Amino acid sequence: MGCGRQVVDGVKLIQTTLSMLCFIMLMLDLPLLTWLIYMGLLKISMASSSIEFVERGHQSSWISLTKWVPPPVKMTSSIVRESIDVSRRRMDVPCLDMLQFHWWDYSNPGYLDALNHLTDLKEEGKIKTVALTNFDTERLRIILENGIPVVSNQVQHSVVDMRPQQKMAELCQLTGVKLITYGTVMGGLLSEKFLDTNLSIPFAGPPLNTPSLQKYKRMVDAWGGWSQFQVLLQTLKRIASKHGVSIPVVAVRYILDQPAVAGSMIGVRLGLAEHIQDTNAIFMLSLDEDDVNSIQEVTKKGKDLLGVIGDCGDEYRR
Repeated sequence: MGCGRQVVDGVKLIQTTLSMLCFIMLMLDLPLLTWLIYMGLLKISMASSSIEFVERGHQSSWISLTKWVPPPVKMTSSIVRESIDVSRRRMDVPCLDMLQFHWWDYSNPGYLDALNHLTDLKEEGKIKTVALTNFDTERLRIILENGIPVVSNQVQHSVVDMRPQQKMAELCQLTGVKLITYGTVMGGLLSEKFLDTNLSIPFAGPPLNTPSLQKYKRMVDAWGGWSQFQVLLQTLKRIASKHGVSIPVVAVRYILDQPAVAGSMIGVRLGLAEHIQDTNAIFMLSLDEDDVNSIQEVTKKGKDLLGVIGDCGDEYRR
């Protein structure tokens, strides 16, 4: 993608409507340093088991992140080492700054073996930080009790989906693990585009024309339905107008202010929705007590998604 070094992969990546990720995250070992990984600064390598990002930062420094989702088989040292070596070669770096690890099947305890091997690679200087994706509180506690030094867990978290604050945030505060959130604007549902719309009437509202919109519409249905969601959007709009920003800015700022949250991921679509101005506005916005109380007054009327769906990541394991 034109930032110097070439990332090699046999998988065809580029489609005009490809949904990309833009990280707004505090790099966990760098005090208050925020990195924006954005199109044009982004190099991507994708395969069935990994998603990788390399960002060219100031003074030609590089930040390398990769997500590893292995099949739930026996995790030997050689399997883990070979997989990480592939990522290092693709990204042309001696050490990965962050590796995010996901495991589908909790009935197979191989995730502990994999994480122990990743910790060995960390001690060898091949990985700087080990992180998790979509682990629940129970498994996070087991991982930490086994002495595995993970720095963060990437979880779904929004004004509608407050499950991470019900159990996981307390453990994170006790242990120093941070939460990196996604789904924070619910694929775009938390925006002016869907304010004052009625999706029960065919073709009356904006189309739910992306997998993310369809996914998060189901989350709205589980939480309280479209009418209750409209009350939330109206509340967010009043707060947004008060501060001269948009609904998504308020929605993201509210989650960034939650305990244990270190950063949020905002989806962008090539040439369609890039959110640069809104992203900048997030860092300038400060919600006051009235703003927070107004949001909580609405959200407390929704259903308990922890009881409906389960803990963080359980939606993918049902």
